[in-house]
Amino acid sequence: MKAIDNKELILALDELEKEKGIKKEYLLESIETALVTAYKRNFDALENVKVVMDKKTGATHVYAIKEVMQRANDDALEISLEEAKKINQELEIGDNVEVEIIPKDFGRIAAQTAKQVIVQKLREAERDILYTEFNDRKGEIVSGIIQKADKNIVVMDLGRLEGVMPPKEQIPTENYKVNDKIKGYVLDVERGEKGAPQVIVSRSHPDFVRKLLEFEIPEIYEGLIEIKNVSRDPGYRSKVAVYSQNPDIDPVGSCVGQRGIRIQNIINELNGEKIDVIEWNNDPSIFISTSLLPAKILAVDIKEEEKFAQVIVPDDQLSLAIGKSGQNVRLAVKLTGWKIDIKTETQFREILSQQQEDETEINEE
Repeated sequence: MKAIDNKELILALDELEKEKGIKKEYLLESIETALVTAYKRNFDALENVKVVMDKKTGATHVYAIKEVMQRANDDALEISLEEAKKINQELEIGDNVEVEIIPKDFGRIAAQTAKQVIVQKLREAERDILYTEFNDRKGEIVSGIIQKADKNIVVMDLGRLEGVMPPKEQIPTENYKVNDKIKGYVLDVERGEKGAPQVIVSRSHPDFVRKLLEFEIPEIYEGLIEIKNVSRDPGYRSKVAVYSQNPDIDPVGSCVGQRGIRIQNIINELNGEKIDVIEWNNDPSIFISTSLLPAKILAVDIKEEEKFAQVIVPDDQLSLAIGKSGQNVRLAVKLTGWKIDIKTETQFREILSQQQEDETEINEE
C-alpha cells in the first residue's frame, strides 16, 4: 500500500515558515503528535503507535511499535521472532520493531488533523507575536475605543487585542462611556484565557502624566529637560519636578508653554486635573520649598540623616501649604522623598518661646 501523500501540506508549511516565522519542523512534530492521538481515537487501537511525516513529500507513515517475542501472544503489541526476522535479520527477542500499517481512510483523518493543528499553532503564534509586541510597548501610551465600561472594569479595543483598565487604574473623577476614544498607559501585558495576551492599561499611574509630558513637550522628548519625579492624586492634582542642565533653558517655562498652552493640552487630556510644574533643585531646602507651591515659604530647616524637613509658613499660608485634605503636602512628600512638617510663623515662635522657658527653668534649678 502507498503511504498517505500530501505535497500541498508541505508547501503550506514552507509558506507559513516564511510568512509567520513558525518553524516547519515544529509544525510537523505537532502534527505527528496529533495524528497519534487521532489514530488511537478513530480506530480504538491498542498498538503503541508512531507517526512520521516526510519533510519533503508530506507522506504520512504510521508504525505499530511491537516487541519481538519467541511467539506473539498479543498481535497488537508483540511480533514473533520469525516474523521480525523477515523485516530485519538482526532483530532479537526483546527488541522493538516498527511495523508500518496503513489504516483505511486515515488519509482523510490525517488531512483534517493537520488542518486543525495548523490553525491552532497559527493562533498560538499570533498570540505570541502580539504578546511580544505589546510587552515591548510597556511604558508607552496607547489609544483605544471603549467597548465596555462599568464600575468593575473598562475594556478597550486596541486594534488587534483588548486593553483592560481595572478600577485602581481608572481616574476616579472620570466617567467612561462605550465608544469613547481614550488614551492609556501600558502598565503590563498578561496571558489571559487560552493564552491570549491582555494589555493592562492605566490612566491613574504617575507615569501616564510623565509620558503625556514627553509627547507634548519636545524638550523633554529630546532629553534637554529631565523629569526628575512625578507625584499624583489622580483626577485632582499632580506635581512634576523638572530639571535642565542647560542654563539657557527654563524647564518650567518650557513645560508650561506660552500662555500655558502646552500644559493645558495635558490638563485637557486628564479632564481638568491640575498640574504643578516645579524646578528640581539639588538643594533639598530649595526643592522642598518649591514643592509646596503655591504656598509661600519662610524657612526650611532640614535634618539630613532623618530626611526630615521643618517648614515655616506665614500664618495665612498654612491651609494653602497643607492643601485640601492634606493633598498639597502629601504630594510634596511623594515628590521630594522627605518627611515634611509644616508650622505657621506664630506656632514656631510659640515653640521657641516654650523651649526658652524650659531652658530657663532648668538653669534656675
